[in-house]
Amino acid sequence: QVQVVESGGGLVQAGGSLRLSCAASGRTFTTNAMGWFRQAPGKEREFVSAIRWSGSTYYADSVKGRFTISRDNAKNTVYLQMNSLRPEDTAVYYCAAGPTLFSGNLYSTSAYGSWGQGTQVTVSS
Repeated sequence: QVQVVESGGGLVQAGGSLRLSCAASGRTFTTNAMGWFRQAPGKEREFVSAIRWSGSTYYADSVKGRFTISRDNAKNTVYLQMNSLRPEDTAVYYCAAGPTLFSGNLYSTSAYGSWGQGTQVTVSS
């Protein structure tokens, strides 16, 4: 089973950028779907972005055009480049690993079996 660890969170001013990294362990990484979710205080965990083993990418409407997900299979790492950050992007961001060669819905938390501990992103106005 793939284990994941996030890094790269921090405090940034509105309009700024951050890049989150998700380091994964496990021999199946290249065929795992990977996702990013976030959870703000008092709110449910919500989908941010995902990438399939094939390279297909998906984004929540709220981040489309500002965030970019990518993966480096040689480094077993998934990235989330976040640009034009807004105060409403403030949340704990979680990386998650899904099943191998998965072709189903990646927008739901139920698609993912392994989760990281989360990294805090705070955007000041």
